[in-house]
Amino acid sequence: MFVDSVRFTVSSGKGGQGCASFRREKFVVKGGPDGGDGGKGGDVYFKVDSNTDTLSWFKGRHILKADNGKQGMGRNMTGKSAPAYTLIVPPGTQIIDDESNEVLMDLLEEGQTELFLEGGKGGLGNVHFKNSRNQRPTYFQPGLPGQSRKIRLELKLIADVGLVGYPNVGKSTLISTTSNAAPEIANYEFTTLTPKLGVVEVGDYNSFVMADIPGIIDGASDGRGLGLEFLRHIERTKTLLFMIDIANYRTTIEQYKVLKEEVKKFSPELSERNFAIALTKADAYYGEDIEKDINDFIKEIGLEVTGSNEFGFDKKLPYYVQDLTFSRFDETKPFFVLPISSVTHLNTNSISYALYELIGQSKK
Repeated sequence: MFVDSVRFTVSSGKGGQGCASFRREKFVVKGGPDGGDGGKGGDVYFKVDSNTDTLSWFKGRHILKADNGKQGMGRNMTGKSAPAYTLIVPPGTQIIDDESNEVLMDLLEEGQTELFLEGGKGGLGNVHFKNSRNQRPTYFQPGLPGQSRKIRLELKLIADVGLVGYPNVGKSTLISTTSNAAPEIANYEFTTLTPKLGVVEVGDYNSFVMADIPGIIDGASDGRGLGLEFLRHIERTKTLLFMIDIANYRTTIEQYKVLKEEVKKFSPELSERNFAIALTKADAYYGEDIEKDINDFIKEIGLEVTGSNEFGFDKKLPYYVQDLTFSRFDETKPFFVLPISSVTHLNTNSISYALYELIGQSKK
């Protein structure tokens, strides 16, 4: 089960109390105090493990607590300190204070281990309180309490390219065609109910990670559909690929404007990421003139059909791609507008190389 948001209270362990004890041995008269200290309470750590990709372990757990330290004992024996309590989370997990919504930690790297709550210190035994004026102290310190915090964990997948589009526009088909992912594919909306990641191989030595999220509809940023719940999974993506169904009953420009607006409402920062546009289902186009419709869409967003073809795009259909030979990359414009068909593999290989180039531009 895919779980990407959980709430619970986490507490570190309480320190063990000290001990009030006196030495009692044969032939030892008035041996004096020998009460040991209490052990330290358990610390709480978070550790990133790339072998896990969901927060499902935390589902249904309302309180997570480290063990308390053990009480001190006679003969100056210190109580046993409690072991650290380590919580395993997948890469991309944010730890958020559930009351203030402050982001406390952002866990990204494999193996990253962070101390979250420190356990309480053990109390001192009565041996520490003896002096010339009080040679028989009978008091000791209780252990210090542990720390407690109400938190929310949110998983935000880490990917290079995030696919954004209406339901049933071909996102899952594209990621299954170009990567090693195997999402469910069917001819109805909201087939994808959970985000999917796929590794796209570019040549023999290069690759990038592509993220497919459930479809976005008009009003997703206000809570309609599944888009709002999973839009956070593309917050970390370096680039966005807007996928527009050219065979849909909605016009291409309508789809494009709604998607841009919903992403902007959700996150103005995300809306400024580098992006490209794929016109999907070119094989299923049922209009009169697909070339004219593509040309009209390119012109409607203020661009012109280009003649550059460094990525080997199929020349049967018009397209737009930024020419980086003599000009600087323009972040305000899509890197390319390209008709594709995942079924007939129209431009599916070329789009992988173009997206890899776009990711490179995002790193500059």
